[in-house]
Amino acid sequence: MVTKNKILKIGIVCYPSVGGSGIVATGLGSELARLGHKVHFISYDPPFALDTDQKNIFFHKVVFNSYELFKYPDYTLPLAVKIVDVNTKYKLDILHVHYAVPHATAALLAKDISISQKTPFPNIITTLHGTDITLLGRDKTLMPAIKFSIESSCGVTAVSQSLKNDTIKVLKTKKDITVIHNFYNPKKITKTKNTVRKNLGIKEDDFVVIHLSNMRKVKRIPDLLEIMSKVKGNKKIKLLMLAGGDSDQYLSIIKKLGIEKQVILKKNILDIENYINAADIGMYTSGEESFGMGILETMSYGKPVLATRAGGIVEFMQSGKTGYLFKVGDTNSFAKMLLELSEDLNLVKKLGANAQNIARNGFSGEKIVEKYVEYYKKIINYK
Repeated sequence: MVTKNKILKIGIVCYPSVGGSGIVATGLGSELARLGHKVHFISYDPPFALDTDQKNIFFHKVVFNSYELFKYPDYTLPLAVKIVDVNTKYKLDILHVHYAVPHATAALLAKDISISQKTPFPNIITTLHGTDITLLGRDKTLMPAIKFSIESSCGVTAVSQSLKNDTIKVLKTKKDITVIHNFYNPKKITKTKNTVRKNLGIKEDDFVVIHLSNMRKVKRIPDLLEIMSKVKGNKKIKLLMLAGGDSDQYLSIIKKLGIEKQVILKKNILDIENYINAADIGMYTSGEESFGMGILETMSYGKPVLATRAGGIVEFMQSGKTGYLFKVGDTNSFAKMLLELSEDLNLVKKLGANAQNIARNGFSGEKIVEKYVEYYKKIINYK
């Protein structure tokens, strides 16, 4: 049995890229380490926001090579071997993997290897973030592996009720899935609003709309740009896009719509807090969202949000209280509300205060990480 105050040894497997799953996994590990648990990150690079000097944080690099025998480099096998090595040395209590494929798949292979070596293996917990279900789960070539990896895990969590429902529908699984929402711990602002705006060439009295995402197709960036084209008569409205992925593909659309002077595009920004602080509102036009991490980040800094009524967004954003929600593709309603807010800064301030209160109190690291720790101990004790 695991006692209430037992220090756990936890392995975390995640992608190190600038994305929602990486942000959540890194934040989770950091909070767990702060609570005294020993946290071992396993990936091909350190997660971009991970403080490897933090007490109780350890990083283990997965090294993989390209062989002429393989047309494409393989990651699952070397990851499995590294998991075995880390567990053998540190005797983990929990192996928390983010994404079913390839991470849970590699974990299960590592488990079989360890059992063959008569080495105890930790409880595997898989967290679903969305892409593994909404995109990969619909791929018939991957679905069996995803379903097997999920159903063979000791525990499974999803970042929203919407994602849980999608998982059950797509995979037709009866696996028990626990919903634990994402969280975000706001970082300290280190640059003033005016400093950031000045560096971006934005005036103090401009109305700045911010968007943070990986710019994938599901984010419906053309809709975002179409909204800007509908309000381009108001020269004070500016769109600041912080891209965590390929954004060059949208440059031609920006030019075609004639909004070059109203759109600022920045890539791979790490101090997003300073840029969000320099904005007035956030805007997100996604067709699907398992959660909507960028929205939560924006709300955390007291900015109201205009977003689509898609997936998990409705589980933490309240239309009319923290911003406004619209039907996917309804660019006219987005544009109308954007113009209204640009002329009513008191309403923007009121909505922003509500947004910050909900984000920081309902979806704080302290509250959500406590749920993960309780879940870890439940799974260990159950087994």
